[in-house]
Amino acid sequence: MIRTCIAAALFALSLTGAAMAQTSPTPAPLPDTAADPTTAPVVPVDAVARWLAAPTVPLDAREVDLEAFQWIARPVLVFADSPNDPQFVQQMELLAERAEDLALRDVVVIFDTAPADRSAIRLRARPRGFMLSLIGKDGQIKARKPSPWTVRELSRSIDKMPMRQQEMQDRRGVDQ
Repeated sequence: MIRTCIAAALFALSLTGAAMAQTSPTPAPLPDTAADPTTAPVVPVDAVARWLAAPTVPLDAREVDLEAFQWIARPVLVFADSPNDPQFVQQMELLAERAEDLALRDVVVIFDTAPADRSAIRLRARPRGFMLSLIGKDGQIKARKPSPWTVRELSRSIDKMPMRQQEMQDRRGVDQ
């Protein structure tokens, strides 16, 4: 229910933005982050909409604002220094094998394999090499792991969270 409402609102916003883009002759320039590294680039609002449309597709950290997912999803952040890192490859395979289980728990997978780009998410989490971080819907880091985790291990950790317990209880009440 809430996903449908959020998706509809984001879809309406994207249509409004598309209409404005058609009437505007030139888009506003992005801030020059090379000149001022403290200035974060403007992140498109559609990251949440893309996740809602395809909840099993990982998102690139350079295109995501974590705050957009607060109270909506549980981000699982996967960091590596290279997309060829064996632990990164293994972790992404593990997540892909049981992506539907993660979607049931409102998990969005966000990856960052470009340390030189210094994404806002990387600056916040400060990983060293491979790292997996689980963020709660409240926006707080719940777990940090230096090695790959199975979906089963992630699911158990998520299912122990008070907010997830409440979600499961609410769903049982609706199902009865």
